[in-house]
Amino acid sequence: QVRLVESGGGLVQAGGSLRLSCAASGRTFSSLAMAWFRQAPGKERGFVAASTWRGGRTDYADSVKGRFTISRDNAKNTVYLQMNSLKPEDTAVYYCAALVETYARNSNYYTDSRRYDYWGQGTQVTVSS
Repeated sequence: QVRLVESGGGLVQAGGSLRLSCAASGRTFSSLAMAWFRQAPGKERGFVAASTWRGGRTDYADSVKGRFTISRDNAKNTVYLQMNSLKPEDTAVYYCAALVETYARNSNYYTDSRRYDYWGQGTQVTVSS
C-alpha cells in the first residue's frame, strides 16, 4: 500500500508561483511513476504532469508546458510540482497520484487517471486575478 501526502497549496495572485510537494511511503519510491492531476469545480479531473521511469522522463499537459515543472527526489521519497506564471484558470484541487511501474510505457498511458492506484487527499490552489 502506498500513502501519498500533498502539501504546498494556497492562494496566490496571477503571475505568482507555488510549489507543491507529495511525500510517498509504503513502497520503494523509485519503482513508482508519479503524477499530478487537478480538478476544478464542475470539471473532470485532468492530467497536469508526470514523472515516470524512475524520473528519467517527464510529460506535461499542453496547458502547463513552459510554466510548470515536475521533479522528484528519490532519496526523500518526494515529488514536486513547481508552478510559475500562474493563471486564474489554474485554480483547482491538485492531486498527487502513483502507480507501480515495471516497464516504461508510452506517454499517453500516464495521462489517464484510471491507470493510477494510489491518490493523495488533494491540496487547493487558488489563483486570483
